[in-house]
Amino acid sequence: MAKDSIGVIFGKTSSTSFRFAVSDSLATRRADYIKVWHESDGWALAQVSTITSSSEDFSVEEAVDAAEGTSKIGDMDEHIIADATVIGVRDKDGVLRVPKSPFSPGDKIFKADDVLIKQTLGLMRGDVYIGLLDGQSVRVNLDANNLVQKHCSILAKTGAGKSYTGGVILEELLDKGVPLLIIDPHGEYATLKLPNDDKPSSFERYGITPKGYASQVTVYTPANNVLNPSADSLFRLNGINLSIKELSQFFSDERSQNETGILFEAVSKLKVEKQNYTIDDIIFEVGQNKSKAKWNVINKLETLRETGILADKATTINELVQDGRASIIDMKGVNPDLQAMIVAKLCADIFDARKLNTVPPCMLVIEEAHNFCPEKGFERTVSTDILRTIASEGRKFGLGLMVVSQRPARVDKNILSQCNTQIIMKVTNPNDLKAISKGLEGIGSDVEDDIKSLSPGVAMIVSTYIERPILVDIRTRKSKHGGASVPVVKDPLDQTPGTRVVSTGIDDKSRSIMDSKMSDIARPVNDPQIIGNPKTIIDSQKMIDNARNIIESPRAIINKAKTIIETKIETKKTEQPQQHEEIKEQIERKKGKRETSIYRKMFGSRKK
Repeated sequence: MAKDSIGVIFGKTSSTSFRFAVSDSLATRRADYIKVWHESDGWALAQVSTITSSSEDFSVEEAVDAAEGTSKIGDMDEHIIADATVIGVRDKDGVLRVPKSPFSPGDKIFKADDVLIKQTLGLMRGDVYIGLLDGQSVRVNLDANNLVQKHCSILAKTGAGKSYTGGVILEELLDKGVPLLIIDPHGEYATLKLPNDDKPSSFERYGITPKGYASQVTVYTPANNVLNPSADSLFRLNGINLSIKELSQFFSDERSQNETGILFEAVSKLKVEKQNYTIDDIIFEVGQNKSKAKWNVINKLETLRETGILADKATTINELVQDGRASIIDMKGVNPDLQAMIVAKLCADIFDARKLNTVPPCMLVIEEAHNFCPEKGFERTVSTDILRTIASEGRKFGLGLMVVSQRPARVDKNILSQCNTQIIMKVTNPNDLKAISKGLEGIGSDVEDDIKSLSPGVAMIVSTYIERPILVDIRTRKSKHGGASVPVVKDPLDQTPGTRVVSTGIDDKSRSIMDSKMSDIARPVNDPQIIGNPKTIIDSQKMIDNARNIIESPRAIINKAKTIIETKIETKKTEQPQQHEEIKEQIERKKGKRETSIYRKMFGSRKK
């Protein structure tokens, strides 16, 4: 076999796939990138799709006999066969093409080099560094313009790392000066301000250094500083001269025509009579209406007033969206209905601002997107329609959208279908897997098993400018992660660093006895009558001797138990080498010469 070759093609081949015999079980793994020389197109990149091992010499009957101990395992020929899918070859114009003629049996297979992988997969460009190609040292960079303009989705089950991955992307966008408006229902992104002090050994591997973004991040709370003391500023909406359109954004679409009419009549009257009016004036005017439906309207208006979200001085969209800065709307402690209302208002304002070009191009980040733009059939929210509009039309106005969700099946499919970059982490729910495989571009039902088996921190990325789905080991964050799970039960290992604390009933009981008795013995004798009386001194000495016997008794029991355990351990240690020698003899015994196989002719016999 040629130097550095890891296998040879055999059997039936085509221009899109082939099989090859592997020289060594450690030479390649599933999902590894390989290269093969094509006679007309040059080096072609392929990927190992499956890898299997078999032995024709070792039958089921022999396996049963070996398992039962009636026979021993001898030498056997092991065949390792891999199936590969051809990715293609870049032509002179940089276009990826699949060879038109099949590969030839006998062609040698080699491990793909980093340059060929990057050129073929389309990873040569991009400025948003998110991690390394899984199993490789190839850096994966996404294109910032493509990511923002054509939207992005991050989908994963709880705990798979979706918020962590979102934080990685936000760090990169902040480094590029992209304005960000982040809807944060659980207060996970405020830690962008702080540098990461966790797992320092991983920084060198990914080629990054810890960094905090405190000078670029502002945290707003729609609640108050009591519920959210870490917020930098209060977020408030305009409560002066509310129009029918603005009031409609505050309420769901469940209003009847009568309720809408009552509201319209009250606001129209106030516009004529007053230069400035508040929600209190609207409630008063609605109360003057003679319709019984007014009570539903009053109830909704009073609920809105009691939230405290309306104020004379509102937080403007120009304040929230600024070059090189991120504004986080921390919804912690805010009622879910009010959250949807705030998102609807913010989305409408930022979309209008971008159409008028009064704020710079920016990205809108929606965490827990299934709560703000649910799929049809689930509970409808007031923010769904405007988010659909942004997903379908935002690109034309420089308004990007990133949706993050742990329930892909519950997110509006019209919104997900507009996301040209899809970052998918581990998902196991059957409905979510079905939604991903059917609703997302570039994802087929054959990759559902791959998504279910993804490791935490590894993502499958599908993008319009990356030629095929790739697996990426997401890099360590520069800033601190705020979405980690809170431990409920502390690890015993944390009680004494470097030492495992093992407690037994005997130890605890004997310790309590010894502590109590020793305290009695150690107690000073100050009574002069006791000190001057010899009989009392003799009696005291007897008490001390009895106490010592009580203390020594548990110790003797413990020492005896330890001796028995140590004896059993030593006995097992002496038995193990004998068992290992018997197994070694079984492996070393030969079954005689066998008929030479095609595989042995290629690589020679491999002994197991």
